[in-house]
Amino acid sequence: MSDGALSQAEIDALLSGSDVRESSGNADGGLSGDTSVIESFLKTTVASQSNGVSMMTGGSINFSGPYVSETDRDTFLTGLPDTVTSVKIDFTAGFPGEHLFIMTEDTAKSIASMMNKEENITLDEMAMSVIAETISQMAGTEITALSGRTGNKSIASASPEAVNIPKAAVPLPSGSFVVAVYDVDMGNGAPQKIWEVLGASTARAMSAALNPPPPGGMGNAAAPSSFPIGGGAMNSGGPQMGSGYIQPVQFPNLNSQSGMREQGNIGLLMDVYMEMTVELGRTKKLIKEILMMGEGTIIELDKLAGEPVDILVNHKLIAKGEVVVIDENFGVRVTEIVSPQERLSEAG
Repeated sequence: MSDGALSQAEIDALLSGSDVRESSGNADGGLSGDTSVIESFLKTTVASQSNGVSMMTGGSINFSGPYVSETDRDTFLTGLPDTVTSVKIDFTAGFPGEHLFIMTEDTAKSIASMMNKEENITLDEMAMSVIAETISQMAGTEITALSGRTGNKSIASASPEAVNIPKAAVPLPSGSFVVAVYDVDMGNGAPQKIWEVLGASTARAMSAALNPPPPGGMGNAAAPSSFPIGGGAMNSGGPQMGSGYIQPVQFPNLNSQSGMREQGNIGLLMDVYMEMTVELGRTKKLIKEILMMGEGTIIELDKLAGEPVDILVNHKLIAKGEVVVIDENFGVRVTEIVSPQERLSEAG
């Protein structure tokens, strides 16, 4: 009989927001067949992952493995250090469901140091954004490979959310789930690991798409609505051998995907120069007024004294700031980042 105290497993589940009743059981079991399919697929992506992350960081990073298995929360947490960096990047379309990457603090610091070209880096907000972008690159490579293998062009993921937290607070799926363990060589002689976690429903859907039943086999939902064409004859038992088939057209999901993040390698653009301009204000003058200007003429602008100045990149407003003086040079301290909606309205 319980004395009313919470067990460690229940405390861990509450910290992560999981349902204790679900996480204590194994309602999502039976994923062993799916793990082998997912492992075979992920092994084909490690070369692309290595190239993509190496290009982003400017270093030499090599992934190997991964080794995929079915596990649960309690078992998985025993293999993690007390504090980890977690990047949640759920699938929003294609195989919608839970998806996250986990790494040790040392691995996160190594990646952030390589990206920022800094030593002894701390995992602050800037470092977390770098880690999130790295994981976005990995997820993008995976989505590209999945789309190529399955023909599903609507696969997408949410924006990554990177945090450095105690392992008990990692938002792991409830019940059983799939974990892929990558060995990572960053060229410093210290082997590291990155864990990729897939919720049970996501893993099953991914496995089914990667390993569909053969045409005409049991469980093939498209078979009854297929139509024979070509040189095959039809009898009461169905088309004879040699018949061709027209399969139903699979249309992509046309639902709104405003929250989806287009995956890409932003690292390719990191060394591109762009013109940045700080604008104090504007005014309109007649040609005759402009021709009358001379030394000492005062031009009144449309900005009030003390009002933020506009910061433009390639003539597009991206931020506002205040003028400062640094060692006798003018500078601008950013006080506000313009929202995407405002940028679009400016572009219009």
